[in-house]
Amino acid sequence: MHEEITGVILAGGRGTRMAGEDKGLVPIGGVALYRYVLARLRTQVTAVAINANRNQKRYQASGLPVIGDLTPDFAGPLAGMLAGLEHAAGKWVAFVPCDVPDFPATLVEELWRQKGDAPAAYASDGERDHPTLALLHTGLIPQLTDYLARGERKLMLFLKEVQAQRVVFSGQQAAFHNLNTPDDCRRWQQERGLRDE
Repeated sequence: MHEEITGVILAGGRGTRMAGEDKGLVPIGGVALYRYVLARLRTQVTAVAINANRNQKRYQASGLPVIGDLTPDFAGPLAGMLAGLEHAAGKWVAFVPCDVPDFPATLVEELWRQKGDAPAAYASDGERDHPTLALLHTGLIPQLTDYLARGERKLMLFLKEVQAQRVVFSGQQAAFHNLNTPDDCRRWQQERGLRDE
């Protein structure tokens, strides 16, 4: 990859299925969930920022830039994506959610390689699409701003509108498993033999 790509961790949600807890900060083995995601993303991009709307000081402890949504109403992942696109120094931004710690180690590289001429690409495991794991060009800012201003919130619909490229990571369903609930986190911790600290 010859382009500068900024990575953005999407941690701006309400955490409703995590009993209202800030999902990215849920401790697993004594480490905040987002840090597992960060460790995996850091090697794939030029720079990393975190999109968060709550507990921003706790995310800032990572030493990374923390950016809030530009809209005040928890408008979903697209609002975080817009904030990330506005923040980026380069032309391309790779997005990953804070609750998918095992996403493919080649995610950004494959999205980049297979996007063709499209202004965006997103991951699929062949059975399900995972639109929050995506690569977007900053040239989409005006379209995305307009889309959100119209009250639209559906990420997949926006990606279809801009003719984003679907990139299949076949045989890697487990890599896209997201930790939605406290039980998911406990199971993931046990599978890895991580101890509470």
